[in-house]
Amino acid sequence: MADYIYTMEIRLTPDQSKGVNLVQDVARAAGITLYLTGGAIRDIISGFTIRDLDFTVQGNPLKLQKELERAGAQVAGHDEDTRTLFLVLPGNVRAEIGMAHTEHYEKVGRAPVIAAASIQEDLRRRDFTVNAMALSLNEGSRGLLLDPFNGVADIEAKLLRILHNYSFVEDPSRLIRATRFAARFHWPMEERTQQRYDAAKENKYMDHILRGAIGHEIAQLAHEDDPLNVIRALEKEDWLKVLHPHWSAAKVDTNGLALLMKTRQQMVDLGYTVDPSAAVMHFLTARLSDKDISDLRRQIPRKDLIESWRDIEDHAKDLAKRLTGKEAATPSRTWNLLSGARPEMILFLAVTARNQTVAQKIKNFLTKWRQVQQRIPLPEMTELLITPQLPEYPKIARDVFMLLLDGRLRSRTETLKFLKPFAPPPPPPPPPPRRGRGPKAAAGAPAPAAPGKKPEVTKAKGKGAAVVAPVAAVAAAPPKPLAKAKPVSTAKPAKAVHKAAKPAAKHSAKKAAAKKPKSRKR
Repeated sequence: MADYIYTMEIRLTPDQSKGVNLVQDVARAAGITLYLTGGAIRDIISGFTIRDLDFTVQGNPLKLQKELERAGAQVAGHDEDTRTLFLVLPGNVRAEIGMAHTEHYEKVGRAPVIAAASIQEDLRRRDFTVNAMALSLNEGSRGLLLDPFNGVADIEAKLLRILHNYSFVEDPSRLIRATRFAARFHWPMEERTQQRYDAAKENKYMDHILRGAIGHEIAQLAHEDDPLNVIRALEKEDWLKVLHPHWSAAKVDTNGLALLMKTRQQMVDLGYTVDPSAAVMHFLTARLSDKDISDLRRQIPRKDLIESWRDIEDHAKDLAKRLTGKEAATPSRTWNLLSGARPEMILFLAVTARNQTVAQKIKNFLTKWRQVQQRIPLPEMTELLITPQLPEYPKIARDVFMLLLDGRLRSRTETLKFLKPFAPPPPPPPPPPRRGRGPKAAAGAPAPAAPGKKPEVTKAKGKGAAVVAPVAAVAAAPPKPLAKAKPVSTAKPAKAVHKAAKPAAKHSAKKAAAKKPKSRKR
């Protein structure tokens, strides 16, 4: 149980982990049973990029909408039929929360009859074994993996397997999904699945696909790591025309798309979290007419994707205009402007900018100006005690970087000269050791013995052996009268008393012998 939770925690990004905790807390407060399901579990186990989070609850997730919004989630749409919420969690994490349900198809081409069900029944109505898994996020069973169709084994074997023989008949969109997964993962279909796939294609089951399913498949293309490869695979199987009759690989701006994905990876390496979906859709439909693009947008169920796709060009033009104005007159001002801009706008403008000044500033922001940060003399700052522990440290480091960007600090000497006034004063030296007796020692309080110093030896009054005792103990405890002394109970002091008494005993014996009268000889 704990192994899958550990795998989930190390595979999710920090923002995705926070999103899981957010949904988990809201569901727990509402008393609703929650599972992480579908593609999220598949990608966690397989090692592929986790693109979004799929949750399933036993109950109505629409009841959680207000609490999710209070916790910071944005609702990007919903499906009344399947009781599904489309969310954008903090950190720009895409997620879905759906109701565990069954689907009963009364006739091919008609929408299924949906009814609430348990999580086990929900897994049985899914498309492929690798998607029919659930991970419990509930107290008492957290980390329990439900895998009724042995999807983990198919992930290890890298196979796509349908759950039953009527899978493509009930939902023809699974034909598109099988092609998309095969292109993304480079996994072949299992033999029986391939036979059913070919039969469904030959019998034209795709003619009965539902409009809502088409919109879902269009939206999925925006989040592919290699969307051009998927587009070509769909076109080869004639599924691209199902999504839109005028769509083809020739309508794609392949050069722009390739540069977009390359720049996106560059920004990811720099630590940015970028959602390229709107830009991907822009290049995938670059040569389609405005009417065709509007038709595609109307079918997509997620409003956030539609809005960002529609507004991306206008936002990019606005950013380009600001980059050519006084707001970006110097490198430091340009850095501040781009640092506050949305990463998606920087990504799109880096690929589409026609103004050479704009393009060069974005290029410097992503490459050249990053190297200037290495010129900040961190070792010397540490020697000057200008460390992150100082409250002013972030401002000082930023000011140095801005001056280096603008060329106002040209050498290390000038940089150190600028930094020295900010160095805090050195700490005061430690106080010197106290000599002589302090007031406490004079009053008879025990003084600590110096480390390594042997205790002093004091001789007992009268004829006795030397008694070893610490000086402080002797000074603090004056000798008691002999008549009131208590008998010694320990072994070592007893020996000392015995040895001290021996000379006195001999002296008494001699004295007694001297007093005894000598006997007369008869």
